[in-house]
Amino acid sequence: MKYLRYFLTVFFLAFLALQAFFFLQILSWRWINPDSTAFARAERYRLCGWSIPYLDKCEIQHEWVDFKKISPYLKRAITISEDSDFYRHAGFEPQAMKDAWDRNQKNNKHLRGGSTITQQLAKNLFLSSEKSYARKGQEFLITVMLEVALPKERIFEIYLNSVEWGEGIFGVGAASQHYFALKPSQLSMEEAVSLATALPAPKCYDKVKYCSKARVNFSARIDFILERMNK
Repeated sequence: MKYLRYFLTVFFLAFLALQAFFFLQILSWRWINPDSTAFARAERYRLCGWSIPYLDKCEIQHEWVDFKKISPYLKRAITISEDSDFYRHAGFEPQAMKDAWDRNQKNNKHLRGGSTITQQLAKNLFLSSEKSYARKGQEFLITVMLEVALPKERIFEIYLNSVEWGEGIFGVGAASQHYFALKPSQLSMEEAVSLATALPAPKCYDKVKYCSKARVNFSARIDFILERMNK
């Protein structure tokens, strides 16, 4: 029993230390832009293996863009597409989470999230693409930290600069250049809607070879977002 208590104590302290590490990093992002994410590092390894960053030609595409230099059309299109109540909730949509839970109980092989923009950012920054309840639990804690430590606009700015937009393409700066050869501030409404449409399956949007497992009707999503934009 003594060894069990010792093990549990060590485990609990390690867990607290990990959460403190996450929170201090997030707090620093009030002033410092994150230079990488867990998803971006995993994608670079998938594409480049163990090659040394900046010393070879195998690099992911990424360019930080300040929030005020991003087209308002894109900001609106993404909130419509991904999280229409982003500025009104505290990081979670209980009804969406309940719906996801109900679906997962019927099909536990394909867990689905019902995630908000803040939850997506929590996953992208620190976690893997693994679908499990343990990962969702850690995502929940990081989401709370993000909402407590950062203003909504800053959360959205980091999201726009870190989300995946294609094979090796991360952030709006790289995406707008890759797809339209434009700066993010120059995107038209139609171009912004097209980029927002890509987010549920960015690799499929970029290259057909990734579409075998994607279940996204891009045309229907474009029509839906444009309809909401016009209203």
